[in-house]
Amino acid sequence: MVQRYQSPVRVYKYPFELVMAAYEKRFPTCPQIPVFLGSEVLSESRSPDGAVHVVERSCRLRVDAPRLLRKIAGVEHVVFVQTNILNWKERTLLIEAHNETFANRVVVNEHCSYTVHPENEDWTCFEQSASLDIRSFFGFENALEKIAMKQYTANVKRGKEVIEHYLNELISQGTSHIPRWTPAPVREEDARNQAGPRDPGSLEAHGPGSALGPTLEAVSMDGDKLDADYIERCLGHLTPMQESCLIQLRHWLQETHKGKIPKDEHILRFLRARDFHLDKAREMLCQSLSWRKQHQVDLLLQTWQPPALLEEFYAGGWHYQDIDGRPLYILRLGQMDTKGLMKAVGEEVLLRHVLSVNEEGQKRCEGSTRQLGRPISSWTCLLDLEGLNMRHLWRPGVKALLRMIEVVEDNYPETLGRLLIVRAPRVFPVLWTLEVIPDFLGGESVCNVPEGGLVPKSLYMTEEEQEHADQLWQWSETYHSASVLRGAPHEVAVEILEGESVITWDFDILRGDVVFSLYHAKKVPRPGAWEPGTRASGQLIDKGWVLGRDYSRVEAPLVCREGESIQGSHVTRWPGVYLLQWQMHSPPGSVACSLPGVDDVLTALHSPGPKCKLLYYYEVLASEDFRGSMSSLESCTSGFSQLSAATSSSSSGQSHSSSLVSR
Repeated sequence: MVQRYQSPVRVYKYPFELVMAAYEKRFPTCPQIPVFLGSEVLSESRSPDGAVHVVERSCRLRVDAPRLLRKIAGVEHVVFVQTNILNWKERTLLIEAHNETFANRVVVNEHCSYTVHPENEDWTCFEQSASLDIRSFFGFENALEKIAMKQYTANVKRGKEVIEHYLNELISQGTSHIPRWTPAPVREEDARNQAGPRDPGSLEAHGPGSALGPTLEAVSMDGDKLDADYIERCLGHLTPMQESCLIQLRHWLQETHKGKIPKDEHILRFLRARDFHLDKAREMLCQSLSWRKQHQVDLLLQTWQPPALLEEFYAGGWHYQDIDGRPLYILRLGQMDTKGLMKAVGEEVLLRHVLSVNEEGQKRCEGSTRQLGRPISSWTCLLDLEGLNMRHLWRPGVKALLRMIEVVEDNYPETLGRLLIVRAPRVFPVLWTLEVIPDFLGGESVCNVPEGGLVPKSLYMTEEEQEHADQLWQWSETYHSASVLRGAPHEVAVEILEGESVITWDFDILRGDVVFSLYHAKKVPRPGAWEPGTRASGQLIDKGWVLGRDYSRVEAPLVCREGESIQGSHVTRWPGVYLLQWQMHSPPGSVACSLPGVDDVLTALHSPGPKCKLLYYYEVLASEDFRGSMSSLESCTSGFSQLSAATSSSSSGQSHSSSLVSR
């Protein structure tokens, strides 16, 4: 594989003639570059008027490689041939160099140019490109490639420092100006010689556009090229190879991409996301550009207007900057009714709102860069977790959040510079990174981020609207539906193999009122109707079982009203089979937990009477994976949810359980 390097345009704020005088001081030796052992002139020629000066040199470079590699190669230094074409009239120096040592195994080509700055004739521009093709090298191709690129980029950085050193030396010696070249008077004899036949090997046959060096047109500076000062000022410090990757990817886009070319800071984010692996960054960027075109993301800030409901209940917004000048986005997640928002506006609307936040973040970074005079390429997110509870673990909401995160990571990489978490159970010392403390954290700065709160169910989309938004099928992938008839409860068996595990549940009461209970059975319910390790549901408790003898209640009955969402958990004490039960809520005076008889069940199945409907989800987690997060969630409170007063532990006091009701 051929490795390539392309430098940005480096600007010397000195006239071309003075820079050339500094450049000549590098020869025949240069103590400032230790690997440069010396050089000798192989050939030299000038044009009759003295405007063009061609020098061919042989340069010896020390091999800065492990001793074993040098011993195998049998060399301590390598030889390069360098051809310089200096044109005083055009004020250009074109340089071409290639290796002579191991030329049949390794091919190195370098092209450099010194030209006059297009906007200031008293400044000089330098540009450099190179390629490395290792065909074979005693089985050490990869090692040689790494060593060569590392040494080359180090010398690139050192090269500019050396020129600046000799410029300062010239100025300190009193040479601060060198007159521009002017043509000398041409004698009559010289004119006759110029008019005669030309020698094919003479200088005129090897002008600036010949094979001796690159043409001026190929390396001249234009408005689409990046200069090093701009990179340092607007994009930040980059290594020579990082600069090269940015320039190559930018150039590739200019040649192949038909749409709008991304800004340099945007291209740089994709390179950083792929550790400056050029091919991987190019693939990621191309996919993102295709996505932006397909969804018209470039027009999002001009066309997107969030619904009034989002502006009121989406608890997130921009709030000044952090102490380093990054734009600050505050997200009060604990106060946000994620489930209500999903049911009221849908996942697609929430996604477009999140995308608008990211688009606005990039715009604010550009503004901060201009305001502060230094590169700001990412923003800070302040995540307020006060009020976080089990309700936020609503599975469709979590899945939708993961999908949004995936979209953001694929298309807005390297934009989140810092994540600050506040008012979590374990306190982190983060407030010192803010300059403007918002009022809800005890500061004096008024924060206009909405406070969030419970979205009224009257604002929820209807089932028809949800189906049109393709959300019902997404939720049904995670949740199971069940109907509960009078006298015919719905039960789910959960097999627990380890003593201390955690059963979590999340269900919505779509119609009617139900009573939820959790039982532990000493034996498998209804032998033959259920196999261990599989999910079983329906009515599972045998009518001959006796409560307290064959099975026991480990979660107190919880009355759940129509429209409520319930999330809860239970830390088990014993292995065995646990039964989640939903049964129709009986009127006062009746026994809610009594087992139905056969006649009750047959009557319920054939009766057109009332029926309850619910969506439920459950999961079993290892205790060590869940205890910390459960205690964290239970330690939080919010203004729109509460721990159920009906929650209790088992009579033995050896299990822990909780349910949270959102109305």
